Amino acid sequence: MEDKILAEIDKISEEMIQGILEVVRIDSVKSEPQENAPFGKGVKKALDKALELAEELGFETVNVDNYVGYAKYGESEDYIGVMGHLDVVETGEGWTHPPFSGYMDENGRIFSRGILDNKGPVLSCLYALYALKRLHIPLSRQVRIMFGTDEESGFEDLTYYLSKEKPPVMGWTPDCKYPVVYGERGRANLQIRADQVHLQQFFSFVTTYFLESAASGNRLGIDYHDDEYGEMQMRGYALRTEQEDVVFQFTLSYPACCSIQDIQKQIRTKLDSCCTLQLLHNYDPVRFEKDCFMVRALQSAYEQVSGLDGTPVTTTGGTYAKAMPNIVPFGPSFPGQKGIGHQPDEWMDIKDIIMNAKIYALSLYKLAK
Repeated sequence: MEDKILAEIDKISEEMIQGILEVVRIDSVKSEPQENAPFGKGVKKALDKALELAEELGFETVNVDNYVGYAKYGESEDYIGVMGHLDVVETGEGWTHPPFSGYMDENGRIFSRGILDNKGPVLSCLYALYALKRLHIPLSRQVRIMFGTDEESGFEDLTYYLSKEKPPVMGWTPDCKYPVVYGERGRANLQIRADQVHLQQFFSFVTTYFLESAASGNRLGIDYHDDEYGEMQMRGYALRTEQEDVVFQFTLSYPACCSIQDIQKQIRTKLDSCCTLQLLHNYDPVRFEKDCFMVRALQSAYEQVSGLDGTPVTTTGGTYAKAMPNIVPFGPSFPGQKGIGHQPDEWMDIKDIIMNAKIYALSLYKLAK
């Protein structure tokens, strides 16, 4: 049966590429909310098109108030969930071809904002499920291919979805890298605030402990590290005045060996008396056992299709797996493919799109058969 599944992907590959092109040619950068379009008209247009494609493939679809849409296959109460996103970052300058053109070059690469991050991968998951459907493969669990709309701006889509629907029992987000990622670092945004009366003390503190400190936060004493996740990563991203105060904001990507409470407690031991520390947002680290059924199934599918070593890895990135229970990051970038998403001339090789679909089809089969 597994050979039949892989062969079926080859049969539908041209149809899949055309479907992906229809969606990547839509400008879905977040914009001002409109009626029935919480993240703007472009994002809604992309969601409508993705659901339209799913219906044309014969799937039942559900639109959760234009925050998340999904295609479903199967009727069980519990479900396998695959969640990607249709919103994209700003295009910026420096494109060789128009950023929403879906331009294909002579080497079989598609150039378009969102082709890699994340329209191409999530739609390849839809067509992976379509291959199983065409083969009339009975599944023990319902499968949902879920189209998010606010991944790039704060997961408001996912928060809304979880207020209306229960989470999957297993699954993945195709918005990271291969092999299967069993652990994500924690990620936190914090700020330090002081009255402008104490401006000199404030800048002295920020300079000493942030601007002149290593990215590991060693001067603050927060340079936590472990063998699985590596070392702390600290980066300042905003310095501004707010009425009578001055504010410095920074982000942390931290390993699982420490908690956000540990980190805040340690920073406060160094904090100047004129300053206050505030946690703005936090996602705890995510970790699954490397030998659990889900991770082993995805590892097996990846190794079978790619022929590459599938030993599970960790990531410094942040995906829907931080907020959606029971899912892991899985694909779409293969080892060595870095610095493509969010850049001018974002691209994806058609061969990789097809290989992704094969990996995802086999993964769905292994999880839900």
